[in-house]
Amino acid sequence: MSAGTMLLRITSAATVLLACTALGFGQHTAFDLEGHVVDPLAHSSKVVVLVFLRRDCPVSGRYAPVIQQISKAYAGRARFWLVYPDKSDSAQEIRKYLTEYGYHLAALRDPEHTLVKLGRAQITPEVAVFDRSHRLVYDGRIDNWYADLGRARPAPTTHELEEAIQAAFAGKPVHRSEVRGVGCYISDLE
Repeated sequence: MSAGTMLLRITSAATVLLACTALGFGQHTAFDLEGHVVDPLAHSSKVVVLVFLRRDCPVSGRYAPVIQQISKAYAGRARFWLVYPDKSDSAQEIRKYLTEYGYHLAALRDPEHTLVKLGRAQITPEVAVFDRSHRLVYDGRIDNWYADLGRARPAPTTHELEEAIQAAFAGKPVHRSEVRGVGCYISDLE
């Protein structure tokens, strides 16, 4: 890709983002891997789950099978998005990561941390669960598999993500609406 073409794509994406913001759209926007502006909460009457990951976080990698299992269990009733908040991640690097870990979920780049702020994520892997009205009902860990960095239990004894999804389906409050995860900090948080 030539420098001119790259500049044109960057300028086009920035123009679309500015136009959406000026019109009041896209307050929850990030970018898909083709560079299109995406609002994961728009046009959805389903429960929405944002899963925040970092490619360089070993804990994120270990959770890949768990995330895929949970997303399959709730397919059709909940919409899952993988969110990559690292500003240095390219679409190509994320695609490679998705292939390596066998992901078949939609992925978003969140270099401006719009979704990170919306979902109150601080660490990867963490999740944000939004009910059908797009109200944040849970933010934090997936489960308690990790007691601390480098120290995992043989199996989790709590399942916060699944409990939050079930509560969102039922329209009930989540027992604990925020439980911080164990993993890698999201850099450049304000």
